Amino acid sequence: MRLRIEDLHVSVDGEEILKGVNLEIELGKVHALMGPNGSGKSTLANVLMGNPKYKITEGKILLNDEDITEMGADERAKLGIFLSFQYPSEITGVTMSSFLRTAYNSVKNKNLDVVEFHSLLKEKMEELKMDESFRKRYVNEGFSGGEKKRAEILQMAVLEPKYCILDETDSGLDVTALKIVGENINKMKSNERGILLITHYYRILNFITPDKVHILVNGKIVDEGGKELAEEIEENGFDKYLVKAE
Repeated sequence: MRLRIEDLHVSVDGEEILKGVNLEIELGKVHALMGPNGSGKSTLANVLMGNPKYKITEGKILLNDEDITEMGADERAKLGIFLSFQYPSEITGVTMSSFLRTAYNSVKNKNLDVVEFHSLLKEKMEELKMDESFRKRYVNEGFSGGEKKRAEILQMAVLEPKYCILDETDSGLDVTALKIVGENINKMKSNERGILLITHYYRILNFITPDKVHILVNGKIVDEGGKELAEEIEENGFDKYLVKAE
């Protein structure tokens, strides 16, 4: 079982951002996608989740050999794809518990009542070592950067997706928050789950060891390897890839 991207070309407002991306995300593996700003990382994340703003002009996306290129975000979510946003939105007046129960019932096609869902949510929060008061807060309202990212991980824990796309999860986090988020992501690792960890920096990889590292520059995957490739990027940056892309 795998999520496969074949020769993907994507445009936004008439400008081509992805220029023939090939990538395969396997269950049981953590894939790190690295690249400089403007390389197309967040575009790829949004396209995988089915954001209609992004136009696929060539190529396709396959989930376990099923073509999902034309599917909407809701359909993809029900098939087990999850996107953690780089900048999660605030939803005033909606508690985390209410939001998560609605999402869970929709994605899982179930109808858990408040009491039943509370039991499930409590279990997941205990696994992630989160204070129970967190569930009563409005979604992302007044949350610190670290709390917003932990809220995304909690969504992932509740929905139990097969493929998790984490877009710049380390963005805006201090070292303490980064360590907590990294630990929570590690708790979500499973042989039944594939993770695409999108990042600009190496530092989150101090807490999460990737099985594969992919370098995206100017809309194309230009190199692949193990964690040592990420270590090379940390030491030397993306300069050699940027020269090739010119």
